[in-house]
Amino acid sequence: MHIFEFAGDSIDLNAMIGLGPVSILSWFVSTIAGGGSSLLLMPIIGFFLGATAIAPVTTVGGIFGNLERVIAYRNRIHWGIVFWEAPGAIVGSVIGAFTLAQIQVEWIGIFVALFLIGSALNYFLKNLKPSSETPQPQFLIQTWYFLPAGFIYAILSGIIGSMGSILAPMYIGFGLQKEELLATQALTRAIIHIVKVFAYFFFGILVSQHIIYGLVTGLTAIPGNWLGHLALQRISEMQFRQLVMVFILVSGLIILGQEMSFIL
Repeated sequence: MHIFEFAGDSIDLNAMIGLGPVSILSWFVSTIAGGGSSLLLMPIIGFFLGATAIAPVTTVGGIFGNLERVIAYRNRIHWGIVFWEAPGAIVGSVIGAFTLAQIQVEWIGIFVALFLIGSALNYFLKNLKPSSETPQPQFLIQTWYFLPAGFIYAILSGIIGSMGSILAPMYIGFGLQKEELLATQALTRAIIHIVKVFAYFFFGILVSQHIIYGLVTGLTAIPGNWLGHLALQRISEMQFRQLVMVFILVSGLIILGQEMSFIL
């Protein structure tokens, strides 16, 4: 291993080199799949740096990756959703960070996985119904729903590091188009990650080592987002929604597999 010291912490160059390409790929995939950049990053971070580094490193990196998306899609932000989601997200981020500092809650991933799997299956089952069938009344999502949703999301994100596309079904159900979803989600995620950084630092979870690795994943998110943006222009709204739901289903299955392996 190639090690150097920074602010009293050891930095592994091999880890930095390994995280870069994976970060580019993960942010590329998350652009065309409506989120979930952490899905590919979390196991790699755990492999190189250990499980305790997953939450702070993904949080630091998430600030840069999401802010870059905010700038790119700034004209497509749905400010009504941000208005309702941000307050709950700020409070939830602090609670989640505090919880992480006190206890590891591994089993929570099982509930997250089941929710993701259920949301994706529900979407696909609805779209398998014959078109001649009498339309069923749709459950309308109101903007204020994002206040408790953002609160719960931020708590889970503070504990695990990032929750990927867990709120994507709500954004889609609300009716956001692909660029609107990415822009609105990116802004609320950036807010959550910024609050978490301060909370992690206050509770003694964040160290200089995590900041360096987080910068690597955050800066390499820029080319990943750019490549993803090019691919996004070539797919339709329906294809985008299908990709989002496929990614949500795969994410849930992977998380469930990881959690079951831990329990067994």
